Amino acid sequence: MSEPVKRRTQAGCVVASSRTSAFRHSPIAKALSLCGVLSMLMLASTPLQAASEEGNNFSVMSAKAQHSLLLDVASVGKRLVTVGDRGHILTSDDNGASWLQAKVPTKQMLTAVFFVDDSHGWAVGHDAQILASTDGGATWVKQFEDLEREEGAPFLDVWFKDRNNGYVVGAYGALLETTDGGASWADIGERMGNEDLFHLNAIVEVKDSGLFVVGEQGVMFRSPDWGQTWETLEGPYEGSLFGALGTDEAGALLVYGLRGHLFRSADFGSTWQAISLNNANNDPLEFGLADGNRLADGSIVVVGHGGTVLKSTDNGRTFSVTNRADRLSLAGVAAMENGNLILVGQGGVHAAAPTGADLGQQQ
Repeated sequence: MSEPVKRRTQAGCVVASSRTSAFRHSPIAKALSLCGVLSMLMLASTPLQAASEEGNNFSVMSAKAQHSLLLDVASVGKRLVTVGDRGHILTSDDNGASWLQAKVPTKQMLTAVFFVDDSHGWAVGHDAQILASTDGGATWVKQFEDLEREEGAPFLDVWFKDRNNGYVVGAYGALLETTDGGASWADIGERMGNEDLFHLNAIVEVKDSGLFVVGEQGVMFRSPDWGQTWETLEGPYEGSLFGALGTDEAGALLVYGLRGHLFRSADFGSTWQAISLNNANNDPLEFGLADGNRLADGSIVVVGHGGTVLKSTDNGRTFSVTNRADRLSLAGVAAMENGNLILVGQGGVHAAAPTGADLGQQQ
């Protein structure tokens, strides 16, 4: 472990971080393994459209932003907030019928968004950036940026316990903590014991249990004391895991990743059960799974490649499987007040029936 070094946040606050002297993955391996779901979705990205704004540090305002690549979406009270390519952040106050693009202080791809209440939220992305909002996503400020991280390595997920205490995870084992709402961030990766610096793709809360992190090559870590100490677990799968999701049951969670692999644990990750997923032809699902959400009615929705939408009404024990006709890859999901879904990914925002099917083609 290297000695801590000091870094400054965008606001000038000094934070501690640590950096190992060398990475143990080859450049080719790193390029292939870094968030396969995100890298595949990025193929849909197109060049910036407004050359006149190239010189500033804000995302380009575009009438087509809601149709661009989007990677996550969150319900914020009655508002929807979605983030994605070129620093785009959009909000909707009418169940996704119309979208307003926010002025955002970055052009870098944003990978995840999390709100702890109807006002306070954070978004993370490439160039190790962390953005914050105190007005439900209408306006944003940059809290943190680290251009010295390996190859512009992105942050990939964010979770907050309350307005002050939160965590960010990302590429090459990144684990950062704040105890002051993001005014300062400390690099605490050494707590996890992730010596191989595997990419950390998701961090989630597990009811009445603690925090859970999954990542590259099936790595799993859990923290029963909400981030102060971490335990490495033996997982059920050696392929990369792109997401995790707690259920409404204490100690229960789902993890998912490549080629339709989805597993459920009822004991905070000590043991696992593989969940069988079959398509309409009763063939095993082969598409990668990218993200999921627990909806207000207690149902669980998981989305992924090939227009895959999985839905469970029994806390993740069984799932229905829908593959949307457009087959566009999906990266995030949220629910509207009427029970319909908002899906984001390739092609931007998509409104869908509760099953994930196109509206008008409900199954």
